[in-house]
Amino acid sequence: MIKLPKIDSNFEKLYRIIIGSVQSKLMLAGIELKIFNHLSRPCTARHLSEIMNTHPENTQRFLDGLTACDLLFKKNAQYWNTRESQAFLVEESPAYIGRTLVFSATFNTVGLENLPDLIRNGPPRVCHDKNPALEERFHANGAAAMGALQMAGFAQIAVDVIMQLPEFPFFKKMLDLGGGPGLIGMSIIDSHPDMTGVIFDIPPVIKETQKFIEKHGMEDRITSISGDFRYDSIGDKYDLIWASGTLDFAKEDTSLIINKIHNALNPKGVFVSFHDGLTGERTRPELMVLTRMSASLAGQNFGFDKGVIADSMLKAGFKSVRSFALDTPLGPIDLDIGRK
Repeated sequence: MIKLPKIDSNFEKLYRIIIGSVQSKLMLAGIELKIFNHLSRPCTARHLSEIMNTHPENTQRFLDGLTACDLLFKKNAQYWNTRESQAFLVEESPAYIGRTLVFSATFNTVGLENLPDLIRNGPPRVCHDKNPALEERFHANGAAAMGALQMAGFAQIAVDVIMQLPEFPFFKKMLDLGGGPGLIGMSIIDSHPDMTGVIFDIPPVIKETQKFIEKHGMEDRITSISGDFRYDSIGDKYDLIWASGTLDFAKEDTSLIINKIHNALNPKGVFVSFHDGLTGERTRPELMVLTRMSASLAGQNFGFDKGVIADSMLKAGFKSVRSFALDTPLGPIDLDIGRK
């Protein structure tokens, strides 16, 4: 007779990982169907199915699933948005990130359908034949996705940090290096009565950046420069340079880039790097590691160990560097503040 094993743990965590894929599919379907747009106020499943011309019973089961995911409330057979769903999943909300979540769901998992093959054989061979139209569309979608994230909290995080700097009242000109849509730079500049600024990014992204600048009426205070910051001039005479994750794209040339940033600053200028700082032998923060897993397995070496950027700042000649981690919707992110 085989005795039953004595188990001193349970597999709930393992099963929750599997169920995570169901939660993702439910939320993405809700975004696609624009479910959350209709649930700013309590509504029954039957009434919602009449509005949307959907199957009544499956509509109710679907809404029950969203409620189980804590994306909806349910009481007396009526459903309505949670605080997070109302803020981030209703299209009319200024912090709407539905499109960003859809983009991320694809971008963060591309290639993982063949995950065992990637582990057995390594990264796929790089194809150097690029389709300009597809590449431009990818960058446009990426800029829009990044813009939504910046509007949904990251721009405010940046503003709160910069306004607390003792140098803030004296800033005249800033650079948002690798700024994407540029909403962080715009928000910082908008918080200051006199500052002007420059958004720098690659040409396909700057096309989208210019649209954001015009949309927010910042043409008189912000200009844009397109190029590759590893090789091209980034301008000079800045009092403040902000970089959000930008150094990842020059990881092999970090020291050279930080030297370039140092030289582009005015005396007593400030460089702020907002970047992941990997810990736990590159296994934490969890969200950062998992977000970049697809790119990592494809051979892209993203992510700095905690402290590397700060050390590079000191070696480049910054007189002092202050470092700390900020809590964000994507987990803790390091902030390194270097003073020239």
